[in-house]
Amino acid sequence: MTLSTTKQTVPLGLLFSTTGTYGSVGQAMLSGSLLAIEEIAADTQLDFAFEPVIADPGGDLSRYTALAQTMLEDRSVTHVVGCYTSSSRKEVVPVFERANALLWYPSHYEGFECSDNVIYVGSSPNQHIVPLAGYMLSVYGNRIYTIGSNYVWAWESNRVMRDIVETHGGELLAERYLSLDDTDVEWIVDEIRALKPDFIFSTLIGASTHAFLNRYSEAVRQGELGDCPAPPIASCNLSETELQHVDPQARAGHFSSSVYFQSIISPANSLFVSQYKARFGAANVTSVDAEASYNAVHLLARAIQKAGKHDVASIREAITECTFDAPQGCVRVDPGNFHCVLTPRLGRSEENGQFEVIIGGHSPLSPDPYLAWFDAKHDVDAWSVFKDSSNASEAATPVQVVK
Repeated sequence: MTLSTTKQTVPLGLLFSTTGTYGSVGQAMLSGSLLAIEEIAADTQLDFAFEPVIADPGGDLSRYTALAQTMLEDRSVTHVVGCYTSSSRKEVVPVFERANALLWYPSHYEGFECSDNVIYVGSSPNQHIVPLAGYMLSVYGNRIYTIGSNYVWAWESNRVMRDIVETHGGELLAERYLSLDDTDVEWIVDEIRALKPDFIFSTLIGASTHAFLNRYSEAVRQGELGDCPAPPIASCNLSETELQHVDPQARAGHFSSSVYFQSIISPANSLFVSQYKARFGAANVTSVDAEASYNAVHLLARAIQKAGKHDVASIREAITECTFDAPQGCVRVDPGNFHCVLTPRLGRSEENGQFEVIIGGHSPLSPDPYLAWFDAKHDVDAWSVFKDSSNASEAATPVQVVK
């Protein structure tokens, strides 16, 4: 890209694994960031433009720290949009704290963290796992099976889900984990067949997700699970990007809790989708990961515009007074914890790789990363619905709504 010669140049680090086991998600995040950078460069009302400084750790956890240090120390970067997995975020946060730089973290995550050197742009647990639990428990039942990738995102998400299920008189039948690059899922399907849960909570990512969805769908189609209805799969991280890597016959019928889906109908999202496809190709899909990265860059730009400078102290002060009309709806940073106020939704996947939004999307919800205000009975029940899916739109508005 060519930056305007009349604008001040602000280096912006983009730290995403565009190769490796979850490379497709990293590529979507990079694409969302670059689209926003180009929009800001073209905005004649702004007197600055971002110069992207890009690094790809390749999904190798050991490379994140060195690449972050290089950006901050050798490339004079103060702000970095980056990281998908929570393990990678935890690797680099100490680097940002020592350098007094700012990481703009654009991924949903398990919560239970707060750093002065991180802006958490993705959703917090009360914005994704609580809505999902409320819906699945009310519609399908309270005997669950969990399968996840073996790192902190899955560990903490499963802990929260287990607490919610047990509060509602349910039972966690099994809690299983695969390494990040593990695609041996046959034994998982065998165990699900034997245990017969009401639903499956998946926190798998990358290649493990693709393998599991493909094999599970095959087992369902071939009648391997018996005569009873197959337990549905529910997730807080399944997106359009990952469904593109799943066999078409294995895509439909899964539930995802997210603050963004490509299918959202709004002028802001229509523009985002059309510009994304025009820039990166019509076959590419938008996703919550691309959108959050896009939002992060735009939020930073608004903070710089308001502060008139881009040092960390000035940006932290300015960002809480900024809003962005994002593709998902209005987004802002909560001044109490520097996590974002976002709009939860539940989607059901379709064979074309998109999601039908079945509940939510009405109001933005304040972040509660530590679930400090969380009532496992009341807050979850606020997302419950009758088993007749036609009543889904009548679900109660969740608590902590921002007017």
